[in-house]
Amino acid sequence: MTYARPAQDARPGRPAISVVAHRGASEEAPEHTLAAYRRAIEDGADALECDVRLTADGHLVCVHDRRVNRTSNGRGAVSALELADLATLDFGSWKDEAAYGDEAPDRQHEDPERTSVLTLERLLELVADADRRVELAIETKHPTRWAGQVEERLVELLGRFGHTEPARGDRTSPVRVMSFSARSLHRIRTAAPGIPVVYLMQFLSPRYRDGRLPAGVGIAGPGIRILRSHPDYVAKAHRAGHQVHVWTVNDAADVELCQELGVDAVITNRPKQVRMQLGLG
Repeated sequence: MTYARPAQDARPGRPAISVVAHRGASEEAPEHTLAAYRRAIEDGADALECDVRLTADGHLVCVHDRRVNRTSNGRGAVSALELADLATLDFGSWKDEAAYGDEAPDRQHEDPERTSVLTLERLLELVADADRRVELAIETKHPTRWAGQVEERLVELLGRFGHTEPARGDRTSPVRVMSFSARSLHRIRTAAPGIPVVYLMQFLSPRYRDGRLPAGVGIAGPGIRILRSHPDYVAKAHRAGHQVHVWTVNDAADVELCQELGVDAVITNRPKQVRMQLGLG
């Protein structure tokens, strides 16, 4: 299938497209595990993407779904479980079972970095210890029973790592917060104005088709399906002064589309392969 594509955004001096590892290098390792993020850094990802949820005892953990059923051997809502409960679960074997079936590796010798629940604090430590600049894109998941407590805890934790300080010189913050919830982004902007925020969009509502975004938001986060249907959106967002970070870009044709349209970042499960296609590594 081909798409009608406007001319690529040709703004002079545009940096190379940033490649963001979606839940880590999640095609290679179980999503949201330390192993997936280590692999993403090794593969040259410019940034790491994670989803965060608040446990019953106030810890931010990297889990996408509201419940742990899909990605662990347990059951129940993250918000109703304590961190100690999550620590007893296996968050990685499901991927090996899907890939190898009965030939899956022996669980007794499994690397805990592939199976243990990952806290956002531990992920921030991994990024801080990297030998190069690695950015972090954190998605808040809503609705949730904890509502604004998610953003409150997130800002507190980011502050401990120095990520709520105003950017100095021409260096932007290495951390940004993403959400489909404009209210969540407003809470972040109010509590920590120095943290960039990304408004995620599954559908392009008429209100934002001209490139506008909610007040205080500087980065658009459209799904790749939006770009397939509205390839002129990237240029409109750029004319409005916004960056465009697109999710989830795995197919070669979609990578090519994003490159032609001049997006600023692609979020992908396959950071190594996408970097190679873009000529970045």
